[in-house]
Amino acid sequence: MSYPVTPAVRLLRENKISFEPRLYDYEERGGTRHSAVALGVDEHAVIKTLVMETDARCPLIVLMHGDYEVSTKNLARHLGVKTVLPCEPAIAQKHTGYLVGGTSPFGTRAKLPVYVERTIFDLPKIYINGGKRGFLVEIAPQSLREALPIEEVEVAIAE
Repeated sequence: MSYPVTPAVRLLRENKISFEPRLYDYEERGGTRHSAVALGVDEHAVIKTLVMETDARCPLIVLMHGDYEVSTKNLARHLGVKTVLPCEPAIAQKHTGYLVGGTSPFGTRAKLPVYVERTIFDLPKIYINGGKRGFLVEIAPQSLREALPIEEVEVAIAE
């Protein structure tokens, strides 16, 4: 299967992390629900890459289950900051080098701290963006630890 060689794919290859490319027809505003249906997988295993920033404008990435939201209050409390809010798409793209909808935590332009919802590690495999719209990579959740400096958090709230 031919798939795009993105900065994310390069980073996974450099770290010798095995992955399965999963391509689907991207849908504007389709989110994780659309990609889960398109790939025939559980939305809980489709992991969103969210680019956020603190009140001091410090960017960060949060990896969250597709069927959950991030409690920005709990995340701010965890980080010891006043607020954490999603970045504007243009700012997120500047930090990561990726278009919104194709943001991967791997191979970002700037080295950003990555916070991972703890329960993601309970899954046998996850589907996470490979750096392009309509392109996820299927990996073992443990691979996140091998490829990225991460910190586990508990900030999930059911949609």
